[in-house]
Amino acid sequence: MTKIVLILDQIQAGAGGKEKANIPPGGKKTPLGPGVMMESYLKEVDSKVVASLYCGDEYFINNQEEVTSKMVAMVKKINPDVVVCGPAFNYENFAKMSAIVAKSINDNTDIKAFAAMSVENTEILEKYKDEILIVKTPKKGGIGLNESLKNICQMAKKLAENEDISTLRQEVCF
Repeated sequence: MTKIVLILDQIQAGAGGKEKANIPPGGKKTPLGPGVMMESYLKEVDSKVVASLYCGDEYFINNQEEVTSKMVAMVKKINPDVVVCGPAFNYENFAKMSAIVAKSINDNTDIKAFAAMSVENTEILEKYKDEILIVKTPKKGGIGLNESLKNICQMAKKLAENEDISTLRQEVCF
């Protein structure tokens, strides 16, 4: 069984809307938001979300170093096989958090991490697509969500198992 940690913003974690954008990092030992929607796809690849970490996207923007180091420390403590940062869809601050935290996890641990976001995050994609894996998603409310969630689950499993991801990468990543 592959153990996955999700990293979400406050909206995707169900911790509040834009009015809660300033909440500090937190977590639950259950799948939240997209993690619940991913459960059937996770079962197909013998995987499970063991924790969901979250942070208000505005809090992240104002406290990047602090939040990133806390997220890395929480991930180390949980010790999953892989970390999925997102899906951030077209939320720019959440996409930035996803990319920065995924890169930091990859740089500072032996745990593999990747981000998931939509093409609307142009600046973030340009800056990070060559440094981390970024799985394509539709924008919020866009067509293709189930397919992208399935792709996220397949990527998580292949990374956790150290399988060849080159074909999957070409098909589902930026």
